[in-house]
Amino acid sequence: MDSTDPPLVLVADPIARSAVDRLRAGPCRVVDASEDPSALDRSIGEAWGLIVRSRTKVTKDLLKQAPNLRFIARAGVGVDNIDVPAATERGIQVANAPSAATASVAELTLTFLLLLARGLYPKIVEARSGTWKRSDLGHELSGKTVGFIGYGRIAREVVRYLGPFGCPTLAYDPFVSSSSDGTRLVPLVEVLAGSDFLSVHAASTPENHHLIDATRLAGMKRGAYLINVARGALVDARALLAALNAGALAGAALDVFEVEPPTDRELLTHSKVLPTPHLGASTHEGQERAGIAVVEETLRALSGKPLQGLVNPTRGIA
Repeated sequence: MDSTDPPLVLVADPIARSAVDRLRAGPCRVVDASEDPSALDRSIGEAWGLIVRSRTKVTKDLLKQAPNLRFIARAGVGVDNIDVPAATERGIQVANAPSAATASVAELTLTFLLLLARGLYPKIVEARSGTWKRSDLGHELSGKTVGFIGYGRIAREVVRYLGPFGCPTLAYDPFVSSSSDGTRLVPLVEVLAGSDFLSVHAASTPENHHLIDATRLAGMKRGAYLINVARGALVDARALLAALNAGALAGAALDVFEVEPPTDRELLTHSKVLPTPHLGASTHEGQERAGIAVVEETLRALSGKPLQGLVNPTRGIA
C-alpha cells in the first residue's frame, strides 16, 4: 500500500447495495468481501475500516491480522460478535446501528404475541396437513399483561404497537428509571409473576448469561408465554424445555438460540415452541437502514467527526 492511497474499508458481510455504492463515493477504497470470504483474508492486513453484520467474528486473532485497522462498524445492534475490549485496547473505534432494526424486531415481537395468543402456529400446520380441527380455543391478546425484560428502543416500540389492544405493560430494566408510555417499571420478580406474556429484550453480557433460568421460569405466572428476540444465551434452554414439558408455561416463541443453527432439536421441534431462524432484523427496510447507517458512520470516522453509534470508550482512541 502506498502512503498516499486512500484508506481501505473492507465490507465483510452483506449490506444493502445502495450503502456499498454510497461508501464507494466516499474518500476511501472499498473491498466488498461479502460474497467472497477469501477476500477478507487477502485484504484484512491493509484495512483501515471493517464493516460486519453477524457472520464475521471479529476476534483477537482477526485483529492481530489487521495492524492498520482503526474502525469497525456493525450493521445492527448487538456487538457480541466483536471483541470490543480487544479493539478498545488497540485504539480501534467500534460503532453500531442501534435504531436500524427497531421497527423490524418490534413487528416480529407483535407477530409472536398474536400467534401465541391464538395458538395459530400448530393450527396452521394441522390445516395444511388436512386436519380441520376447530375445537381448540385460543385467547385474545386484548387486555393481557405484557412484560418486558429490558426496556430500550425495541420494547418501547412494541408498547406503542400494543396501544390499540389495551394491554397493561410491565418492565424491568436497571438502567431505566421512568417511562412516558404508561408502562410500570417494577422489580424483576414482579414482571415475572405478573405477565401473561414475557418478552426478553436485554443485552447479551456475561452478567446476563441464562438470565432466565429455572428459578426465574418458576417465578413466572403459570400458563404464561415466553418470547425471546434478543439473544439465545439469555434463556437457559434446558430449563425452558423442562418448564414447557411440565405445563408451567403455555408456550414460547424463539427467534434466537444459544447455538445457531441449533444442534439440540428437542426444543426446536417442541410442539409448544414457535421457532424462527434469527430473522428479527431481516426485512428489506431494516437492512437498508442498517447499511446506510454504518456507511454514514464510516464516513464520519474517515473525516474525524464525532460518531453517533460509538459503543466503546473513547479514551486512547485516535
